[in-house]
Amino acid sequence: MWALECNNAVKSFYEAENNGKHSLFSRPKKKEIFAVNRVSFQVDKGETFGILGQNGSGKSTLIRLISTLLLADEGEIKVFGHNVLDERLEVRRLINRVSVDAAFFKKLSAWENLLYAARLYGLNVEEAKQRSLEILERLGLGAEKFNSPLENLSRGQQQKVAVARALLTSPVLLLLDEPTTGLDPRSKRDVQDFIVEVQREHDATILLTSHDMYEVEKLCNRVAILHEGRLVAMDTPENLKSKYGETEDSSLEDVFFTLTGMDWKEVLEDVE
Repeated sequence: MWALECNNAVKSFYEAENNGKHSLFSRPKKKEIFAVNRVSFQVDKGETFGILGQNGSGKSTLIRLISTLLLADEGEIKVFGHNVLDERLEVRRLINRVSVDAAFFKKLSAWENLLYAARLYGLNVEEAKQRSLEILERLGLGAEKFNSPLENLSRGQQQKVAVARALLTSPVLLLLDEPTTGLDPRSKRDVQDFIVEVQREHDATILLTSHDMYEVEKLCNRVAILHEGRLVAMDTPENLKSKYGETEDSSLEDVFFTLTGMDWKEVLEDVE
């Protein structure tokens, strides 16, 4: 049984076409935009699987489909054999998600937000508090910040609280949607090292989306490159470089730009 199975998943949205013509008696034409377009892959238990793509490539939409926050228009997605459409509660018990748009009660402290999450999952409060402190200190967020309101913390510190909240429940499938976005280099390395530690010690399956080539290469057993909603390549980082690199010294970054046909300056501007 696969930890995660995605078969021909499709998700599209509609946006109004702006052709400069407006009428009170006619509706604007709408253009269909495919955020996820016939995406298929499987992730084995205990694997760290990376999805690499620039902003707007469909990474976050795919994560929302897997985590039951969006419904696919077509295709099938299963988490440890449970269909995300028909067995949402079973799927939600198996997963947790970290994203750049993590929702918090900003007036509450880091600990109060984590306590709320612990109670939702039926965790022992004292054990949850100890575990939370261990995780946050391991991520470089000192105990002095534990009781500070979230609104007084930097974006990077809030992101660490989001990581702690996800790891608090020891999920068997951890969905990390650009987990190090907004972190300084030291904090970024702390989070990356902790992800490796969690996978190794808890045998967790991890799906990581990123536009950071180095991060994906460092953390992931296999990598899928997503471009305009489609998977254009999937293999180990070394095999991708061997197959698609133009020289022996080609990096994963070189492979990405070759496969997507994009100018590196365009991608960097999009990321920033």
